[in-house]
Amino acid sequence: MKVSKADVPTANAASYLRQLCRHWAHKFPVQFNDEHGRIELSSAICTLDATPATLAVLIEIRDSEDQSRIEKVVAEHLQRFGLRELLVFDWRRR
Repeated sequence: MKVSKADVPTANAASYLRQLCRHWAHKFPVQFNDEHGRIELSSAICTLDATPATLAVLIEIRDSEDQSRIEKVVAEHLQRFGLRELLVFDWRRR
């Protein structure tokens, strides 16, 4: 399994978490509250944790999937919700 993690600085972490979870809830199994979210994508599991200053994004990717593509999809979706601020994703892989 491949793992990607990014700690995205933002004062709006809980809002982004809720928006992404609601956005994908029609297509994927989703569980969330104001501080934690889990999205079971078809090729990965995306876990989100919100603090007052950071949105922590953890993606656990099936080995056969393209890690860069999934990172890009998650980041682009979150960035769409952040029209008033630039979200910076510094992905760390393991």
